Amino acid sequence: MIHPTAVIAPGAELDSSVQVGAYTVIGPQVRIGPGSVVGPHVVIEGRTTLGANNRVFQFASIGAVPQDMKYAGEPTELVIGDGNTIRECCTINLGTAQDEGVTRVGSHNWIMAYVHIAHDVRMGNHIVLANNATLAGHVHVGDWVTVGGLTGVHQFVKVGAHAMVGFQSRVAQDVPPFLTVEGNPLVVRAVNTVGLSRRGFDDARIGVIRQMHKLLYRGSLTLEAAQAAIAAMPLPSEASAADVQAMLAFLAAADRGIVR
Repeated sequence: MIHPTAVIAPGAELDSSVQVGAYTVIGPQVRIGPGSVVGPHVVIEGRTTLGANNRVFQFASIGAVPQDMKYAGEPTELVIGDGNTIRECCTINLGTAQDEGVTRVGSHNWIMAYVHIAHDVRMGNHIVLANNATLAGHVHVGDWVTVGGLTGVHQFVKVGAHAMVGFQSRVAQDVPPFLTVEGNPLVVRAVNTVGLSRRGFDDARIGVIRQMHKLLYRGSLTLEAAQAAIAAMPLPSEASAADVQAMLAFLAAADRGIVR
């Protein structure tokens, strides 16, 4: 299961089912869970943990020190969940002491070629990062987000769950959940109805999300007034109530300001 040319440092913990390709280098503080496949010419180093059933393609660099000039060798980490696909030439860095000290990638994410995930990023689950997408330091990305190719996300930006960011966009402000955004400068286009429908959101639930979008972007309300109007909306279900609470919580935490 491990190619004879691979270099596995003493101290590395690999489940007996892990496959490792030719000329791959795995450092002494790395842990890899069952069913994972690491291709040829991959480097996994640092205090890095990969869960079960991940697949890492050739030439990826996982767990290198952060590209942060303040980093001084602190014992920071990278934690990756289960079932992720990490394609060719991706780079995912350790965290820094200026944040939690951990870069976190959730589970069942589809990370395409040449993606960069910088220090202290927090990614949820079921995210798609298309080719050459770049997440700068301290970026937070919610569940079920899609980020288009050649898109750059500025440091400390938050992207809410179920949002979609279009191809070649410049994301310098927080993107609320459920919305589709694109461009440079970035603009909100609509509700991500296609993605929501694919995830089982019914018409009534999408209708409430459309109303939130209308209050935020289609009227003349200030952000504060729009938040108050969203909080006062009649809600047809517990699921819609959860969606409204998710939106209000995101807006309250959007310290960079939202795309508007």
